[in-house]
Amino acid sequence: MKSLHDMPEGPVSASVSLDRLFELAEVLGEMMRRGVAERGLTTARAGVLWALFHQGPMTQRVLADRLGVTPRNVTGLLDALQEDGLVVREAHPTDRRATVVSLSAAGRALTAELRGGRDGLAAVLFDGMSPGQLDAFTVSLGRVIERLRGAGSAGGP
Repeated sequence: MKSLHDMPEGPVSASVSLDRLFELAEVLGEMMRRGVAERGLTTARAGVLWALFHQGPMTQRVLADRLGVTPRNVTGLLDALQEDGLVVREAHPTDRRATVVSLSAAGRALTAELRGGRDGLAAVLFDGMSPGQLDAFTVSLGRVIERLRGAGSAGGP
């Protein structure tokens, strides 16, 4: 695995930057899988909890759309999370065909724990970066993410 010391001096090519992004995705993905597995979750189930944590209660259909999965897939994820006591499903107050999903008290506690882990990692990763450096990094990542999403919706490179 490359380190900062293995990086060429001078301007870095776009290809090298992309290689670093792939490496970053691999390292972060493994850390995330390990972190959620330690809490008895899969990354898909953690994604459901994270969506509910950030966006609040929503119908199963809206949740499926937000996660980019089929309603049937989200039903399976919710069945497991409900069995573990992490989500609550209730009848929609005005649409008898819809079900509203929300975090239970245990789900809120678990997502707060996940958020604490995320915040701790962020503190370690970005320690010593000036606000300007962090801002430039975040803006650059945002541009890359937008372009990747655009490429994916346009059929990809």
